[in-house]
Amino acid sequence: MFGQIIKTALTVGALASVFLFAAHMVKTSPLIVHAEVYEGAGPSHAPETATPAGHAHEAAAPAEGAKAEAEEWGPADGFERSFYTFLADLLTSCGFAFLLVAAIAMSGRNVDWRSGMVWGLCGFAAFFAAPSLGLAPELPGMQAADLHARQIWWVSTVVLTAGGLALLFLSKKGLYMAIGALLILTPHLIGAPAHQVQPGALPAELAAEFVAATMVISGLFWLLLGGLSGHFYGRYASDVDGEIGEAELNG
Repeated sequence: MFGQIIKTALTVGALASVFLFAAHMVKTSPLIVHAEVYEGAGPSHAPETATPAGHAHEAAAPAEGAKAEAEEWGPADGFERSFYTFLADLLTSCGFAFLLVAAIAMSGRNVDWRSGMVWGLCGFAAFFAAPSLGLAPELPGMQAADLHARQIWWVSTVVLTAGGLALLFLSKKGLYMAIGALLILTPHLIGAPAHQVQPGALPAELAAEFVAATMVISGLFWLLLGGLSGHFYGRYASDVDGEIGEAELNG
């Protein structure tokens, strides 16, 4: 079974990463690049102001200098940025595929591509939908609470949501299902880390477009990941059973 999990996760992760990379390059990466222009701007200073042409460079220079000092390293635009985006998408896809396939294997249930998509929707709920209710996807330059506090809340929300969904869907006892529902609600009853909202240079329309694009891409990614996981997990299980049967006949 371990070999079956490895083969399935690597195959699914590689295939899903192609979609994820293409979606990021078409939709979210241009928004991130656009938002980086606003990252070093002050509350009332947009990157393009109404200053005369002769002073435009001087007005932008302090913001660019502050950004350069705050950012120690970042991939250059073009091939380097695209390469690191693809590498991150590949590692992310394979990591999520391992988690999803391992959960399917531990459940002991037979899956196909249809039921695999249900598993994928549960992954979307645990890793994106539930955390996004308290911490929306962020663009560079957006205001946010303390990073450490956000990380703790995000991880706790993912773990509690995943555990709650497992109790809801894999248990037939009412008590366990009630506990599962309580686990899902707990992080939202506690609340995500808050921060003081102040005027910023980043346009609200850009942030809203990024959140919407990220939600759609994540949902499609998890559906694809789940469908592929169900398909290849069942396929590799059949191959293993065939090899065992052939070995018994030859033995």
